[in-house]
Amino acid sequence: MRKPRNQQGFSIMELMVTVAIVAILTTLAVPAYSNFVARSVRTQAKSTLMLVADRQEHFFLDNKAYAADLTNLGFKSNPMYVDRNGTQVPATSGDRIYKILLANLTATTFTVQAVPLQHQASADTACGTLSLTHAGQRGKSGAGSNCW
Repeated sequence: MRKPRNQQGFSIMELMVTVAIVAILTTLAVPAYSNFVARSVRTQAKSTLMLVADRQEHFFLDNKAYAADLTNLGFKSNPMYVDRNGTQVPATSGDRIYKILLANLTATTFTVQAVPLQHQASADTACGTLSLTHAGQRGKSGAGSNCW
């Protein structure tokens, strides 16, 4: 009589259960992670909008009118493009995530906008273009909530 051998390895059923569990976890984790990344990048856009608005207010105090161009506020270009770190990058850069520009501009009013570009444009459709006015009104082009 032979002694039964110890079983080694995995059965196909055990392997399929493991694959199914990994697939379920992946379908839950990937969208949550993508949403987190879009929100964190949006934070950089909000920060840049606040910086531009702050510089506009300083310009207004000195000149009794808002600047018509971002270069008048000390930025390198008009419009300007920023990357994930808020650093200005060239318009042709593959790292650009937002286009920052002035709109609805008069001597006493302005709106600064952050238009999402490249992957951020498709990842953050809920909020879309963010805007900030001279009066501090915050806006968005999308139908999402908690954009600001």
